[in-house]
Amino acid sequence: MYYRQLTNTTFSVGAVDWNRRLFDELIPLPDGTSYNAYIVRGSEKTALVDTVDPTMADVLLENIGRLGIDRIDYIIANHAEQDHSGTLPQVMERYPESSIMVTPKGKTLLEDLLRIPGNRILSAEDGTVISLGDRNLELIHTPWVHWPETMVTYNREDRILFSCDFFGSHLATSGLWASAEPAVYEAAKRYYAEIMMPFRTVIRKNMEKIGGLDIAMIAPSHGPVYDNPSSILDAYRDWISDSVRNEVVLPYISMHGSTQHMVNYFIDALVTRGVMVKPFNLVSTDLGELAMALVDAATIVIGSPTVLTGPHPLVVSAAYIANMVRPKARFASIIGSYGWGGKMVEQLSGMLTGLKATFLEPVIAKGLPTEETFRALDRLANEIQEKHGSIMV
Repeated sequence: MYYRQLTNTTFSVGAVDWNRRLFDELIPLPDGTSYNAYIVRGSEKTALVDTVDPTMADVLLENIGRLGIDRIDYIIANHAEQDHSGTLPQVMERYPESSIMVTPKGKTLLEDLLRIPGNRILSAEDGTVISLGDRNLELIHTPWVHWPETMVTYNREDRILFSCDFFGSHLATSGLWASAEPAVYEAAKRYYAEIMMPFRTVIRKNMEKIGGLDIAMIAPSHGPVYDNPSSILDAYRDWISDSVRNEVVLPYISMHGSTQHMVNYFIDALVTRGVMVKPFNLVSTDLGELAMALVDAATIVIGSPTVLTGPHPLVVSAAYIANMVRPKARFASIIGSYGWGGKMVEQLSGMLTGLKATFLEPVIAKGLPTEETFRALDRLANEIQEKHGSIMV
């Protein structure tokens, strides 16, 4: 993708990856992604904010060349992860006069991950201001969004927040601006769910930290630039809040039909009680879609048959992810079936210790569900309805 102009002095010089479909060998990318980097030209000096994934190094270097940049004074590395920092060695070789600006923890990570010489890296304290002449860049530490060393960069004169992974979205698009891309909200929510949700509490503090800035644009390192920043700021305030919706997320597997019968009955029982249900058959579920559903739901119910003595392996994977992303769900439970015995409930509940949720009594059937099983499912549906009613405002 050719460079694009944000202001008279700021240019997007990153790359769009139309074909990538998996991130970190884990996260599905149904819409591809982008690796955004930005050139800020001051009257005296020039800065590059972030770089790109190493696979796209040529695109970055070509775009910088097209702008006629013959000197880069500062390379600001907001984040040490390789999709942002991986092209630093090539940029440093092309522009040997440049210094890298990072947080103190970022300096150590760049030395370890990329073997960059320490004498080329400058540690920036929180609030450090870099003067480019008529443009000033403020470096603001935002730890654990989503690594310990992360920071954002604020262009005071143009009121641009270079937010790196903060407010990002995995979305390959030819458009520069988020306001022109209808899919950006869903892509940003998926990104939050998969990457940022485990750090919801600390993100609140960092939202407060940038709350006093006068922001005209938010330029993340993945996805379009927000020319209406209030849209993504309001979305994040909702996602990181403690408020939940009258929803049950129901990831499940059924091997021989018993758990499927229970799931079907349970869905109807919840719907007739006015509770929205989002079922996910884990045979074909996009884990990103599951993570998105977990952002808002008040309750998680996991459905599984027993394989040997434990839960189905795909259910184990889903439970691990739910525990890892730490959604704000208030309640959790388990439904399922077994043939001769096992410890499926104990093992699954032990995998969900990261959830700050109240566990409701499970419903487990031996073989095909009976009328007693269905009565127990009604009992669980009633309890969920009552619990939701007690917390909804």
